[in-house]
Amino acid sequence: MTRVGADPMDRWRFPDDPWAIVETAPSTADLGKTETLFAVGNGYLGMRGNPSEGRDSFSHGTFINGFHEIWDIHHAENAYGFARTGQTIVNVPDAKLMKLYVDDEPLLLSVNEIQSYKRWIDFREGVLRRELVWRTPAGKLLRVSTSRMVSFTHRHMALMSIEVTMLEGDAPIVISSQILNRQDGMDEYHARAEDSGQTADPRQARKFADQVLVAEQDWHSDRRMILGFHTARSGMTLAVGADHEITTDNEYVSLIDTEPGRGKRVYRIEATQGRPIRVEKAVAYHSSRGVPVHELFDRVRRSLDRVREQGHEIYYDEQRQWLDNYWATADVEVDGAPAGIQQAVRWNIFQIAQASARADQLGIPAKGVTGSGYEGHYFWDTEVYAIPMLTYTHPRIAENALRFRVNTLPQARRRAEELSERGALFPWRTITGEEASAYYAAGTAQYHINADIAHALMNHARATGDTNFLFRDAAPVLVETARMWADLGFWRINGGREFHIHGVTGPDEYTTVVNNNLYTNVMARANLIDAASVMRRMRDEDPLWFEHLCCELDLTEDEIGGWDECAAGMVIPFDDTFGIHPQDDQFLSRELWDLANTPDDKRPLLLHYHPLVIYRFQVLKQADVVLALFLQGDQFTQAVKLADFEYYDPITTGDSSLSAVVQSVMAAEVGHQEMAMEYFLDALYCDLADTHHNASDGVHVASTSGVWGCLVHGFVGMRNDRENLRFDPRLPAQWTSIKHHMLIGDSHMLVTLERDAITFQILSGHDREVTVRGQLHHVGVEPVRVALSDQGPLRPSLRGTHPISGLRRADGSLITAEVPGSIAETIISSPIPPARD
Repeated sequence: MTRVGADPMDRWRFPDDPWAIVETAPSTADLGKTETLFAVGNGYLGMRGNPSEGRDSFSHGTFINGFHEIWDIHHAENAYGFARTGQTIVNVPDAKLMKLYVDDEPLLLSVNEIQSYKRWIDFREGVLRRELVWRTPAGKLLRVSTSRMVSFTHRHMALMSIEVTMLEGDAPIVISSQILNRQDGMDEYHARAEDSGQTADPRQARKFADQVLVAEQDWHSDRRMILGFHTARSGMTLAVGADHEITTDNEYVSLIDTEPGRGKRVYRIEATQGRPIRVEKAVAYHSSRGVPVHELFDRVRRSLDRVREQGHEIYYDEQRQWLDNYWATADVEVDGAPAGIQQAVRWNIFQIAQASARADQLGIPAKGVTGSGYEGHYFWDTEVYAIPMLTYTHPRIAENALRFRVNTLPQARRRAEELSERGALFPWRTITGEEASAYYAAGTAQYHINADIAHALMNHARATGDTNFLFRDAAPVLVETARMWADLGFWRINGGREFHIHGVTGPDEYTTVVNNNLYTNVMARANLIDAASVMRRMRDEDPLWFEHLCCELDLTEDEIGGWDECAAGMVIPFDDTFGIHPQDDQFLSRELWDLANTPDDKRPLLLHYHPLVIYRFQVLKQADVVLALFLQGDQFTQAVKLADFEYYDPITTGDSSLSAVVQSVMAAEVGHQEMAMEYFLDALYCDLADTHHNASDGVHVASTSGVWGCLVHGFVGMRNDRENLRFDPRLPAQWTSIKHHMLIGDSHMLVTLERDAITFQILSGHDREVTVRGQLHHVGVEPVRVALSDQGPLRPSLRGTHPISGLRRADGSLITAEVPGSIAETIISSPIPPARD
């Protein structure tokens, strides 16, 4: 975990600015990370932070959410129901390139004499900017300013500019603006890259050996160029076009040309000292699952025509206005925190806008549109991590993201049928709605995704009060997911009547295909209860729609009653010996993995140990039981939450970026407040400090969403479940206050947590009722200040070996801990440790 008080950022190179990420010196040592940190996107279109001149670069990238190629999954041994078709996001043609030559010398930061440099994104304007002063080999001095914006208000648009001013001397200048098909290996020199091999890291995207983007059309006029493509196998279509405008008092000539896979606009300028040259570039991307390329050409033309008619500045104004509205409800202000914290908080929250704002009923990829990591797939991360933040700050964006699951319900039904189940089964990873994971044990077996989606739908409906969304959109998903659980589970009579769920994998991918996974059973129970409750509410409030839906889904009152029965009989494993919930029926029978003595060069475990080795031990990739404690917190006592947290935290590796967020929230709730801060910092700097060593693949969107969760759910202590809206604060000891906004129904509430009080105020909308540590308070337009006697329990951090090492299970067997492959087994046979307070 990140040590409290330690700043992992190089503050000379990345100075602290509460509203911007700033770089004051370029470096080739961490190009992949900075390309991710300085990426710009809107949820539909994303551009990595590659330099305008194209070099140096770790990985060029321009991505369109959902635009993908398919490929055959080859299984060594086939079986019925295995995923057959892989899906990988495509690196669409690169329109960022605006090369600069002075006296025929190219601008190249790694070798040129750069006298000053600054690159930054102000989170209030959403534009990547760079300014530098370059001394050329011939001794001439010039200033170069560039900008790049992907529009939040016009999802298909990106605007760029380059401005060059000779400060000392005159020189011939060439600006070459291009569109390149980099997906198929083409670089700016029309040569193919050599590396087309497959990476060994499963988190990275597949590399294609065959052509992906097939050029269909290319066209240009005096100031516009458009290229059209289709993908070789998935049949998706794409058109990209660019307009240019030059403003200068210098003499110049211009050339334009297109060919299959490339377009080029070149300006040759006789630059004189003090007379600036400005080139503005408007780019439009349009894509489809099958609309002909010539139709997309027309859409590109219309998008570019609007920019030509209105000018660039109106788009920048609209961008600032959109972000003003975004920050009005999304911002979280922390006061008294160490330097850099506020900047990092806002960088993370800004990433959610870039990943989701214009996803517009597409999913939210695990890396957003900042990289090709995880092949551009959508996971359950969206529903558990990203949707909650958006639900309470920008519910319209949250609803758009949830509609992806609503719209892909037919595919989920087909998948359930393939697995011999009724109802629907949503995929572990996907772009199209079809399962794209070849490894079923850690993929398809994660049935809990059904319940995660149901949870997100219910949480959204509860927070917004949107009955129309609940009945029309959410209800069919709730019905089909509940139906799947009722069919998947089975009744066992052994003294009592119990409902079991076997052969599933929980969120922890280091333990697979188990019986009665605690997380799965707890979430399935909630899914069943909520589905039954919603349908009964619908019957009472909207009987005509209820009858229609029951007819459409072939649903009966008896089946609805059966869901309540399954939920009531659901097995929730509990071990009396250690007073905890086992992760599954067999989990406690395994030996402990000795994480304390596992070398750092063996982390993450998934890259250094065969899955079967990992599966034999009590070791977690990410929080599993602990996540259930958070999402269904009203189902557990505080004593059990503490015991469960203290059991599972020492065996959780944190190999998943999803883990730190949940561990921070629950550590705060149970009183391990220093650990809560350490986990929060891990999540906060996951990408900014590249703590997982793969920031080059793109932003960890779930972790960035979880930063908001750490602040609001963890430190402010907000919960909004069946017990309604309540707070139990845990303000960090080093901080003086946290201020955040919440949208509940039609109410905009401001919440301010201080050391001795928490204050609520309705800024617009209806009054609300909130509970603070069991006491109900009515909140209106006048601030309501609730005094706090403390910030919850304070417990010492967990350190050292696992507390049960050397103890005995109920069957008398000794619990041991070891590192697989080590020479000697580590067995700790100490007396029972004293209880922690």
